[in-house]
Amino acid sequence: MQNILKFLSKLIVIFFRIINIKKSFSNKLNFNIGLNSLIHNKKYYETVKNINEIELKINSQNGEDGIIDFLTYKLNIQKTNFVEIGVGEYIEANTRFLYDRYHQRGLIIDCIKDLKNKVSSNVNLWKGELSIVEHNVNADNINQILNDNCNFKIDLFSLDIDSTDYWIIERLKPKISKIFIAEYNSIFGDKYDVSVPNIEKFDRVSYHYSGLCYGMSLRALVRLMKNKGFYFIGTNTFKNNAFFINEDYPFNDYFKNLNEIDYLDLKTHTDSVFSESRNKSGKLSYLRGKSRLDEIKECEIIDFSDNNGTLKKIKNIIN
Repeated sequence: MQNILKFLSKLIVIFFRIINIKKSFSNKLNFNIGLNSLIHNKKYYETVKNINEIELKINSQNGEDGIIDFLTYKLNIQKTNFVEIGVGEYIEANTRFLYDRYHQRGLIIDCIKDLKNKVSSNVNLWKGELSIVEHNVNADNINQILNDNCNFKIDLFSLDIDSTDYWIIERLKPKISKIFIAEYNSIFGDKYDVSVPNIEKFDRVSYHYSGLCYGMSLRALVRLMKNKGFYFIGTNTFKNNAFFINEDYPFNDYFKNLNEIDYLDLKTHTDSVFSESRNKSGKLSYLRGKSRLDEIKECEIIDFSDNNGTLKKIKNIIN
């Protein structure tokens, strides 16, 4: 019996070694293919008229890797120092490829349990200076977390936590980075200047079973970022992440001259088609279009249209 247990134990060790080898090989293959694709795309960077033209997914959830490479190229950022809030296990994240490529200084934050061990299984921590903070970020603690863990100038800041993102950005110092990426909720449409309330430990599914009421509208985000000293340059094709450039950099004139983005008409950036709604049993219900907003019409959100920010039910805002 003891010999059998020893044999099984050796088999388990061998099994996990094989898995790690496959994972390492897959990561290297994905990195090399992604890098070659970015190098290929660079020949188009001088003629780009819209950031959607150069989207490329390597380790990001959608096409953010390509957009980020384009923006860092145009801003002449050689090696990008970054902060990203909301990274999961750092398998799909906006800054994952940046770290694998340059191994620069970075700070990643998420509330996932045992975050450091999970991240360390996906990247080589010894190659760069990557600080990993396991914390539930909110408006009250964001600046303290940054003060305690970020000792470098930030080139790129990314925020995606499906939560009180608006209120967190509101507390950040102006012009905190050169590039800023923030998630928005396209379900709120292009007309409404709204956000979920500033609730501690906000959870989108707890707030409404559908998971559809979270974050802020794009209009609220663009207004807030303008107040923070950033210039809106567009969104990803998936229509959930918006990109901004620090107004101190002349790069904003480049996009102003393209005349491809209407900064007042945000409809093209909010007509998303993805469907992630859940029913009361927690199963996907695949709501689309206006039915998504109707599903959460009883939810309370903050309406900034009166410049003060008033708590209202969605049904009292939508037409």
